Amino acid sequence: MDWTLFLIFLAACGGAAATGAMFGPGRWYDALAKPAWTPPNWVFPVTWTVLYLFIANAGARIAVEEYNAYAMAFFAVQIAFNTLWTPVFFGLHKVKAAMVVIVLLWIAVFATTVAFWEIDLIAGILFIPYLIWVSIAAALNFEVWRLNRHTPITT
Repeated sequence: MDWTLFLIFLAACGGAAATGAMFGPGRWYDALAKPAWTPPNWVFPVTWTVLYLFIANAGARIAVEEYNAYAMAFFAVQIAFNTLWTPVFFGLHKVKAAMVVIVLLWIAVFATTVAFWEIDLIAGILFIPYLIWVSIAAALNFEVWRLNRHTPITT
């Protein structure tokens, strides 16, 4: 593996992760009605740390391959939507708008997974846990919206 490339992709993931540090759940999130299956807050940073290592590894693997243009474009789109979701949900408290963002994120992660899989099997496999986690996050986002849709969500 090209460790310099890995570190560059990890830096991109770090940019996305930084929004999690800037816009934490806080009292607003704690006050929302959430489904019983909501993971405890500590699960999120642990899971994202592992996922970002996988994502960076997969990106570094694909970056050196021929015919990777679409895969890299999908990577850029997914990391952009990944970065956007946290400030929309936790920063702006726009649960419905965050649902739109996470659906677009899911589509981008799915497209990246398929594109990576076609170029490098391991890179594709490394994206599967990410796709699963974004699916869970999307379901959680939807349930938070559904459970709180008739209650004004204030900051």
